[in-house]
Amino acid sequence: MRQAAAEATARAQRATATTCSLCEREVQHTSRHHLVPREEGGRYGDTVDLCQPCHSSVHRFLTNKELAQHYQTVEALRTAEELQDYLRWIRKNKVEKIRNRRGSN
Repeated sequence: MRQAAAEATARAQRATATTCSLCEREVQHTSRHHLVPREEGGRYGDTVDLCQPCHSSVHRFLTNKELAQHYQTVEALRTAEELQDYLRWIRKNKVEKIRNRRGSN
């Protein structure tokens, strides 16, 4: 009985899971990231769905100006030197939330 309930819960979680566009992990929640930040003119531009750790880390390691000038696609974000250590780490973890303080960029 418990195993059936656990399997049903796992199926329900997989059904509601979504994929982060940056780290490509299956996660429960994502948020919309403007590829060109709104403050840099991207209010109506392209967006991608990022998990909370990735979204926080993108804004922790890159300024809005850098995002607007150099990282206007998710493919470009994946190649950002500033994110490489983070991406290697997050792809090995099941972390859903992290607390980042934005750096003084």
